[in-house]
Amino acid sequence: MFEAFFYMYVTAVGYCIAGLCTSGWRLVTGNSLKFGLQTEETGLAILGVLFRVVAGPVIVMRNAIKGAIVEGRAPHWLALSTFISTVWSFFSGVVLMEFLFRLNGI
Repeated sequence: MFEAFFYMYVTAVGYCIAGLCTSGWRLVTGNSLKFGLQTEETGLAILGVLFRVVAGPVIVMRNAIKGAIVEGRAPHWLALSTFISTVWSFFSGVVLMEFLFRLNGI
């Protein structure tokens, strides 16, 4: 039972860090974070790839919700996008938690 709560917590951490990355990118650049490269500068392109890897679950869900509401896509695409986003955020949360535990020396 404890493992299920731990998995949900790690997934929530992944979603939260994805939301923070998306909001931070929008705050700094003024543009919404999307999949695709902007190649104005090399440093920004590399930083953008790292942000997109972490913020992927939020980008996927935003596109899925927009597709379901605006474009009228079938509901199973929203369910599949939710599943992909949840798994992605779980793995992002695992990497972040592992990094924090290693940083703390546990």
